[in-house]
Amino acid sequence: MKTVGIICEYNPFHLGHQRQFDLIRKEFGEDTMIICIMSGNYVQRGVPAMWDKYTRANAAVACGADLVFELPITKVLSSAEGFARGGVEILVKFGCTDILCFGAECGDTEQIMNTARKLNDPTYKDRLQNFLSQGMSYAAAKQASLDDSTSLLSDPNNILGVEYCRAILEINSTLTPFAIKRNGGYHDTAADASEPSATAVRALYPNDNWKQFVPEASASLLSSARYYALSAGERAVLARLRALNEDEWEQCAHGSEGLWSKAMKASRTQGSYEAIVDAVKSKRYPRTRIQRLLLCAYLGIRQHHLQQAISYTRLLAFSPRSRSLLRKIKDTAEISVVNPGEIPNDKDFYAIETRAADLFTLFCTDNICLCRTEQDARVFIPHN
Repeated sequence: MKTVGIICEYNPFHLGHQRQFDLIRKEFGEDTMIICIMSGNYVQRGVPAMWDKYTRANAAVACGADLVFELPITKVLSSAEGFARGGVEILVKFGCTDILCFGAECGDTEQIMNTARKLNDPTYKDRLQNFLSQGMSYAAAKQASLDDSTSLLSDPNNILGVEYCRAILEINSTLTPFAIKRNGGYHDTAADASEPSATAVRALYPNDNWKQFVPEASASLLSSARYYALSAGERAVLARLRALNEDEWEQCAHGSEGLWSKAMKASRTQGSYEAIVDAVKSKRYPRTRIQRLLLCAYLGIRQHHLQQAISYTRLLAFSPRSRSLLRKIKDTAEISVVNPGEIPNDKDFYAIETRAADLFTLFCTDNICLCRTEQDARVFIPHN
C-alpha cells in the first residue's frame, strides 16, 4: 500500500482536486492512502480562507482524502519556500509517506527537479543577491539567477512544485515527487469545466453556478457552512493596524528593509485595506508580500515566529479506513499530532494559534463573531 502526501489549501476543494485524487489512485492503486497537509483558517497569499479549516478538511475527506493535518500558520504565512518546506518537513517527520504529489503547469517531474537542483547550487545565492541589489523584485531576481530561458518560475504552481523539490533535496528525504500537469491558469477568472481555478470558483460563490465546478460531496458541506471574507472584517483589521505602535510594526513578519515603516504610515493615512495595499506595494514588493505583512500585523505574528521549528501539527479530519495509519503516525512520528480542542505542550505557539482562530471569526459574513473556536473544537468521528 502506497502513501501519497499532498500540500494544499482546498479553498475550496473543486473538480481539479478530485481529478488529482483520481489520478493518484489510478497510478498507485485504489488502496493508496492520501495524506493532506492543509493550510488552516488563512491561506498563503495572506488573506482569510473562505471557509474554516475543519469544514474544508471534511470536504476533502468526503471526496477521498484519508488524513488531513494542519500546516501551522507560521508556515502558511511564510514565503513560498517556507510554505513548501513546512509541508515537506511534516510529511518527512511522519515517516510513512512514499510520494509527494502536486499539480503544476509543467507536468514534467524531472524538469521541475532539475530547476530545484539549480536553485540549490551553492553559487545561486550569490547571483540572487546581485540581482536583488540592482532593485529587482525577488521573483524576477530568482528567475534571472537561473540564467535559463526555459525557467519554470513564471507560473505559481510550478514555483511551489520547485520549492517542494528543493525541500526534498535539502532534507535529503526519500520522498519521490510526482507532478500532475495542471491545465488552465492559477488565477483564471473563468472556471474551466474540468479543472477550474479556485479563484474562479470563489468568484462565483454564493451563486449556485459555483456548484457545477465542485464535487457534490464538497458542495454539500461548503454550501451549508458559514463563509468568510476579508471585506467582512475590514474594520477589525484597520482598527488593529492603526493601534500598533512603532516597535510592534518593526517586529512584524515580512517587514524587513523598512517595509514595515511604509505599511505603518499607510495604515495611519489610508481609509481602506485596498488603499493601504496600493500605497505599499511596488515592483519590488508584490501584492502577496504586502497582504502577508498586513495579516501578520493583524494577528501579532513576528518575523522570528516564521523561523521557529514546527513543534506539532493538528489533526483536522480523517476517513474511516485511515484509523490504523493515524495510530501509527501518532505512535511513531517525530512530531506531535494534536487533536481538535487538545492543548499542546508548546504553549507559545498555541497562543498564536488560538488568537488567530478567534480573530478569524471577525471575517464571518453573517456577523457571528464566535470566540474559543479552537479550544471548543472536537474530533469528528466518521461513520464506518
